[in-house]
Amino acid sequence: LSSGLRVGTAADDAAGLAIRELMRADIKSLNQGIRNANDAISMIQTADGALGVIDEKLIRMKELATQAATGTYNSDQRLIIDSEYQAMASEITRIANATDFNGIHLLNGNISGQNSAHSGGGLKSSGPIKVHFGAGNDSAEDYYYVSINTSTASALGVGLAAGNSISTQALAQKSLDKLNKAIISKDKIRANLGALQNRLENTITNLSIQAENVQASESRISDVDVATEMTEFTRNQILTQSAVAMLSQANGMPRMAMQLIG
Repeated sequence: LSSGLRVGTAADDAAGLAIRELMRADIKSLNQGIRNANDAISMIQTADGALGVIDEKLIRMKELATQAATGTYNSDQRLIIDSEYQAMASEITRIANATDFNGIHLLNGNISGQNSAHSGGGLKSSGPIKVHFGAGNDSAEDYYYVSINTSTASALGVGLAAGNSISTQALAQKSLDKLNKAIISKDKIRANLGALQNRLENTITNLSIQAENVQASESRISDVDVATEMTEFTRNQILTQSAVAMLSQANGMPRMAMQLIG
């Protein structure tokens, strides 16, 4: 009763102790898995936030391409428009190269593709991120991979690095199609990130339920049944008090006998 545990040592219940310790380990792993999944959500939100800024740059580039596509501007004016257009493309690439989470670049192709998993070695490692959240190492139950496609201007097909310019009316008109494709590509990346975040949130909900259920099972094995133990304690206390009372009476009987004889 004082410890609140039915199983305190192996001598109390060896099998119960073994099961309890395994369950305690699983509970710790599941709780850490929840933290891992939350970290992955933070990483995804970081990438999505940067893509939101890239989105604004692409929209501005399409606006500029539409402006340069009309016939009311001369060549010098289109060159001025193109300079801003290329600046937007350079900014997209800068954002893609600069966006990182805990030292891991997210949008420059560092964690894209189906190569072996990212080693965790930082900026120079490559491959999808392995998000581990389970108590074991079964890919179907304990982890999955997160990959994010490259979002530089050249990967999206816009800017000088992709051979794209709006310095002439014809090039500006062609750029409109390229920009539509770039926006669609960027939207696909963001949609994939949204799906991954939803999946991770569902995973966290499931892990929380698992941890709660394992905790309840561990408690049933190791915790004392207070009602039963209190009943037994009260019973033993009554028996002890009765024995003490009877012993006291027995000790007083010789004295009573002597008084009668005297």
